Amino acid sequence: MHIILGIGSRIRHATFGDGVVINVKSLGYVVTFLEHGVKVIKLDTPFEIIEALEPDSDLVSLFDVEQSLNKILQKWLDSTETIALGDKWRGGKIILKPGRNDLSSKEMPIDGFFHKIVMMRDRLRVLEQRVNASQLLDDDKVNIQQYITKIYGSMTSFNVLFKQPEHYFVGEKSTNEVA
Repeated sequence: MHIILGIGSRIRHATFGDGVVINVKSLGYVVTFLEHGVKVIKLDTPFEIIEALEPDSDLVSLFDVEQSLNKILQKWLDSTETIALGDKWRGGKIILKPGRNDLSSKEMPIDGFFHKIVMMRDRLRVLEQRVNASQLLDDDKVNIQQYITKIYGSMTSFNVLFKQPEHYFVGEKSTNEVA
């Protein structure tokens, strides 16, 4: 018989390593892995249970889960997810050259620019979670969610900077890998 894990349970997967269950669905567990981001793991997939938590019957917002997940990862693994800049961009710089010859160019380290993009993406995710957890009417949530999706779509040009494809901006809801 297969035990059903609750949100916050810690597991070790042979391919993806250590992770924390952030949601339980009929298809399987949604797990955030330190090295590989968010993945869906089928219920019958073999993995080691590091710490099992009881499933909670209360509904919890994704924002609350993310806050708890951050605390759990920091407490148990003494680490948080690091978003890596693509190797070919490391140490590079961005040069902004105006169209007018009487103005000078502006240079900035690409690492700093990338950090700001990642911060913006993370803040968009928090905004999205807060909207979903809010008391807004469903129609209002859908309208705001559509704007957020359009913002993600506008940011896809920056995907070239990310080392791992799972960190990319996507304009539509993507399906996570199923292991």
